[in-house]
Amino acid sequence: MKTIVLGSGIIGTTTAYFLAKAGHEVHVIDRQPEAAMETSFANGGVLHTSEAEPWSRPGMPRAVLSWIGKEDAPMLLRMSALPSMWRWGLDFIRNCGVERYRKAVLVNLRLANHTLSLMDGVRQETGVEYDLMQKGTLKIYTRQEALDKNVEESERQRAVGLIFEAVDARRCVEIEPALAPIEKTLAGGIYAPPDEHGDCHKFAVGLRKYCSDKLGVTFHFNTEIKRIVRSGDKVTSVETSAGSMSGDAYVAALASFAPALLKPLGVKVSIYPAKGVTVTVPDTGWEEGPNVPIIDDTRLFGLIRLGNRYRCSGSVEFTGWDTTPSPARAQAIIDNVISVFPDFAKCYEKNSAKIWSGLRPMPSSGNPYIGPTPVKNLYLNCGHGHLGWTLACGSSHLLADVVSGKTPAIDMTGLTLASHA
Repeated sequence: MKTIVLGSGIIGTTTAYFLAKAGHEVHVIDRQPEAAMETSFANGGVLHTSEAEPWSRPGMPRAVLSWIGKEDAPMLLRMSALPSMWRWGLDFIRNCGVERYRKAVLVNLRLANHTLSLMDGVRQETGVEYDLMQKGTLKIYTRQEALDKNVEESERQRAVGLIFEAVDARRCVEIEPALAPIEKTLAGGIYAPPDEHGDCHKFAVGLRKYCSDKLGVTFHFNTEIKRIVRSGDKVTSVETSAGSMSGDAYVAALASFAPALLKPLGVKVSIYPAKGVTVTVPDTGWEEGPNVPIIDDTRLFGLIRLGNRYRCSGSVEFTGWDTTPSPARAQAIIDNVISVFPDFAKCYEKNSAKIWSGLRPMPSSGNPYIGPTPVKNLYLNCGHGHLGWTLACGSSHLLADVVSGKTPAIDMTGLTLASHA
């Protein structure tokens, strides 16, 4: 079966890999010159079962309203974005109730665990190198109330596969000695040993090379997707800047651009772009910095080591499809990191730091769309939000099962288009 994958971010590239392994003739179309050049290029870097929570959570709508106009807010809503996102926003609010939130967490956790179960096999087969570290993730808290609340939520997830340890301040320092200077300010933390981290872009490029060289996948780069053509109950072709391409099956791995290309086909997905910002610096001058990824619940930032670099993240901005990094929001992340790790200033130089922003495809439900559509030969693998790296291999493995007519490896409740209704 000839299968055309639309998009070569981390989702599209892993989709191509698992489809090719299942025996498909795979073609991938992307407007960029290489895999993972947009949303997946410089993301937070962590594959974490411990952060499966969607952004559609209790209290979030009120918090977003209180942050309007604050450039250092962790989630900033630009008023100019409202005309294009109001329908998505209403659905997002609907999904912020406790019951829907908890269901969404469990769906993401099930999928995240599936990803982690696959990663070792992918590494062994492909030999791809991507600055992998397997040291878990440590979430730190300065307020006892917040720690207790999050431990309680984590306990709810333990029954469905979350492995974690609730730790006091001393144990936080044992796990990551770089926290020693702020030990007295910590209430404690949540440590998730199974979590991994690594460079998503490096992984995607390495996997793309393996797919091309060993699995016969054809990547059509520098090729813009203009329209998906439907006739009756099937897709017949894709119109691109390089001409028309046709196949037996089609997979939309289009991230934030999925809604616009799917809507003319009668397929509606509730996805809206949320601009994320990361700052990457060399570790020169602070080689003794943290090796365990740190997520600060109070200041809402993440800091990880990727090889000989540090990457910090912690910004969400609803501003339409603009990908221009905001210097003010990047500086807010840096200020938060330095407030916890003053020595980070040794390796941060404004002129040499790499500031990146990309559009996270945020589903209003908190869960991605995977599987069939009402159009017979069109499938979805999109809407992974801030969890694209975490959910990529698991999602794409399931998608390959579905397209191949096999029983999916895990329960897909909450992931299909039908279950989002």
